[in-house]
Amino acid sequence: MKVEHLNPEGLHKNPAFTQAIVVSGNSTTIYVGGQNAVDKSGNIVGKNDIALQTEKALENLQTALIAAGATLQNVVKWNVYILAGQSAQLGFGAFQKVWGRQPNPPVITGIFVAALGHPDFLVEIDAVAVV
Repeated sequence: MKVEHLNPEGLHKNPAFTQAIVVSGNSTTIYVGGQNAVDKSGNIVGKNDIALQTEKALENLQTALIAAGATLQNVVKWNVYILAGQSAQLGFGAFQKVWGRQPNPPVITGIFVAALGHPDFLVEIDAVAVV
C-alpha cells in the first residue's frame, strides 16, 4: 500500500493539513480534507453567501481530486458541514448546480455545526473518491 499526500497548485497551502491523500493498492482511494471557500492566496470567497461559498468549496475539492487523478464522478462519499443558522437549501442548491444529476450519486451526509475553522466560513465539504 502507498500513501501520497497532495497539495496541488491552485489551492491554498497550509502546514496544518493536506488538501488530498491518495491511498493506492488494488484500487486507489482518495481522501480530500475539508474544503472551504478559500482562494489560492488564502482569501475567503463569498463572505455571508452560502451559495458562493459552496461553489468555491466544490471548486477547491475538484482541484484536489484532479491532482489525485480523479473527478467528481469518482466521489463515493461527501460530508457537508453547514454553519448552524445557514440555509441548507441554498447550500445544497449550489451543490446540485455543480454536481448536476449524475447516475449512481455518492452517499452524502449534511451536518449542522456550531462553528467552522474561521468565523467567516459558512460551509465545509470533504470527500472520499475511489478510482
